[in-house]
Amino acid sequence: MKVINLGPDPSLVYQPNMAPKTTKEDYRNFETGSVAEHVYDTYKLMHTNQTVDFVKQKHLEWSGCSHAEMPMMDAVMSLDQLVDESDPDVDFPNSFHAFQTAEGIRKEHPDNDWFQLVGLIHDVGKVMALWDEPQWAVVGDTFPVGCTFQNSIVFRDSTFQENPDDTNPSYNSKYGIYKPNIGLDSVLMSWGHDEYLYRVLQFNKCCIPKEGLNMIRYHSFYPWHSQGDYMYLCDDTDLQMLLWVKEFNKFDLYTKVAELPNVEKLRPYYQSLIDKYCPGILKW
Repeated sequence: MKVINLGPDPSLVYQPNMAPKTTKEDYRNFETGSVAEHVYDTYKLMHTNQTVDFVKQKHLEWSGCSHAEMPMMDAVMSLDQLVDESDPDVDFPNSFHAFQTAEGIRKEHPDNDWFQLVGLIHDVGKVMALWDEPQWAVVGDTFPVGCTFQNSIVFRDSTFQENPDDTNPSYNSKYGIYKPNIGLDSVLMSWGHDEYLYRVLQFNKCCIPKEGLNMIRYHSFYPWHSQGDYMYLCDDTDLQMLLWVKEFNKFDLYTKVAELPNVEKLRPYYQSLIDKYCPGILKW
């Protein structure tokens, strides 16, 4: 497995102040704006190095959850140290986005406490970036490896030229190494925080419902839940799950606003949800 170095990790550069979002069309603007260059550089590194071999290696490195032991709330708050370099919509630490998302869900789904908790923790897998994993292997939109990289992937036309899988006949056909409607559970996704947190929660036997686990696992799979692509790999379970992922995405995306939540005021409530669904010291 060869990782191609295209220069410094863009995550080393803190994002500058950004203009506030006023309409839905202002979100996920990858082409213009104050962070467009940093975002593109992150995706270029990602799309060059995320191969079948790379993803399999990351599964071996991270799925054993042997990197740290800490409570879930500590993991959430550790995201104070992280600004996501793939995200054109925020320039503040990820911990604030966690509480924004959770509070948005709490307002519209007051009876689904597990859904609120998913909003809080959905990005916690980004702690990998605090443990020396480059952000291009942690953040950003995810996509299947082992089959054709479809045009619905952001920057598809200009960032995959150096990815060896793009010219490998075993991987560059529509289905590649998969069969029609094989089910996303059997598909290798580009490695990132979604899959990592999903595996952490399973490893620690957390009792979040499967709908919540799937929201976490696929919330960055924008080519699927927002562009309608890769349906030919889905089974019936995936299509049922898609409704939940779409519902979650509304809060993940449109709660990114400049007004930051009062974290200290909110912490006791969300700690009670953590105690209910993923208590104690977790292995990471």
